[in-house]
Amino acid sequence: MRNSEMARLGGLVGEWTTTISDAWFLEPPGTEVPGTTTVEWLGESLLVVRSEFGGGGRARSEMSLVLGRSDANDRFVALYQDDRGVCREFAMTFDGGRWTLARADPDLHQRFIADVEEDRILGRWEASEDGGRSWRKDFDLTHERA
Repeated sequence: MRNSEMARLGGLVGEWTTTISDAWFLEPPGTEVPGTTTVEWLGESLLVVRSEFGGGGRARSEMSLVLGRSDANDRFVALYQDDRGVCREFAMTFDGGRWTLARADPDLHQRFIADVEEDRILGRWEASEDGGRSWRKDFDLTHERA
């Protein structure tokens, strides 16, 4: 039986065309990196998000999220990993129209803020190196349903 709170994330399930843009670390300015994202259920209470970027002359990268929930603590959680061997935990909120991921770790504060529509997710990743007092945008991340 599907977890009722996790069922609210069902609209994320599917195949997405993904684009990284307006990234401070990409040259030249205006560079966009295409990718794909797949979101699928793992059992009745977890979602797995797998993204691949690059190719076609660009370095290829992969990242994954496992989205879940702590029912006892009444909160969503997300575990992140990528092909660099990075592993991070994010607190998560989702109200159907706004999706956020946030972490406040000793090495870095990060957050993802996205507006969710039926066939598009418009988000941005931000980082803070001063404990969350000031934020810089890392990049925009756009998902279009494939």
